[in-house]
Amino acid sequence: MEIHILPCRKDWSALLRRDAVASVHDETARIVADVFDHVANEGDKAVKEYEKKFTGADRESLKVADVEITEAERLTAPELREAIEKAAENIAAFHGAQAMKPIEVETAPGVVCMQRQMPIDTVGLYVPGGNSPLFSTILMLGVPARIAGCRRVVMATPAGADGKVHPAILYAAKVAGVTDIYAMGGAQAVAAMALGTESVPRVHKIFGPGNRFVMEAKQLACYRQGTALDMPAGPSEVMVIADKTASPAFIAADFLSQAEHGPDSQSILVTDSREVLDATVTEIEKQLAALPRREMMGKSLEHSRLIQLGSMDDVLDFANEYAPEHLIINTENADELAAGVKAAGSVFIGPWSTESAGDYASGTNHTLPTSGYATAYSGVNLDSFCKKITYQRLTPEGVKSLAKTVMTMAKAESLEAHSRAMEIRYESL
Repeated sequence: MEIHILPCRKDWSALLRRDAVASVHDETARIVADVFDHVANEGDKAVKEYEKKFTGADRESLKVADVEITEAERLTAPELREAIEKAAENIAAFHGAQAMKPIEVETAPGVVCMQRQMPIDTVGLYVPGGNSPLFSTILMLGVPARIAGCRRVVMATPAGADGKVHPAILYAAKVAGVTDIYAMGGAQAVAAMALGTESVPRVHKIFGPGNRFVMEAKQLACYRQGTALDMPAGPSEVMVIADKTASPAFIAADFLSQAEHGPDSQSILVTDSREVLDATVTEIEKQLAALPRREMMGKSLEHSRLIQLGSMDDVLDFANEYAPEHLIINTENADELAAGVKAAGSVFIGPWSTESAGDYASGTNHTLPTSGYATAYSGVNLDSFCKKITYQRLTPEGVKSLAKTVMTMAKAESLEAHSRAMEIRYESL
């Protein structure tokens, strides 16, 4: 881990960078482009070939059958089913409260403007497989999609070598309200959802995390097919703000839970207390020794940082410049500091608010902007699955209200036909 004691502001830029953010190399882009071409030409056949090559799965059908979902429910432990259902309830409660009421405003006599929220018709959810069955991501994406009213919710997730999808993933998909499940992963899954195949419907927007090939595939889907994306994404990250009242054991646990996401993850501690910083280093070493994924987590800690700054004002300034995906405020005046946060994906206030709560079951969404994108992007929310349509209705009185303004502006822009479209109505009155 890097330790920095009272760095000058002019040196902050080096500490704000994400060393672990992997840039997409030309070779990755070439491979993904080839995958898109293959899927465009061969459809399901191409996707199945990639699945067999990369996972060993050799399924007759990409689509997961109802009987597989029923069997998955039986194979999922009752206590895990209960946990998934409870988490889904909390996520639904928070996201359901985000619904926007229709807006109707009379902006001038006889001129009524309206805005209504409409669900995106068909969305695609990408859920990684690998070492961990990320069924929590299904809840974070599927539940708000269902609440928004998306007609079709398509999920792609890789099967294992035996051709089966992890039962907890299938059960979570059922609870979330996913309508179509496909056993496919990687760039080929994104290509299938962006392009459409014989069995996979073309979606309008793609959500979800993944490796560099999946991220490149999402970008290509956007540029090549016009498919909307949830947000730019990079490796996961957490920043902990702590003062002298913070427990080093709590800070270390938060550091290590973030490192568990993968070797590219980054954890940052920013504090005004040297004692807390030093004690946290000791705690991290102690707790890491007892964890099963310590070797991989150690790679994440190599580019993680512990920083002491001169005051909590400096600490908050640094946090806002870094714009973390997750921001834990473990201080005596946590609410006051939280009010000063200008850029973060999700904020965890006080010593008892671990990131793990938001990752799974508090109700907020865990699909969040990384790599500093929190300066301009929000995490996934109900709006992510909706589009807003505006309407206007003019009466003859409305034409009289706007005619002079519209005609004057249109003529000033040398758009005579625009002016005439209003003028002809005005004259008819």
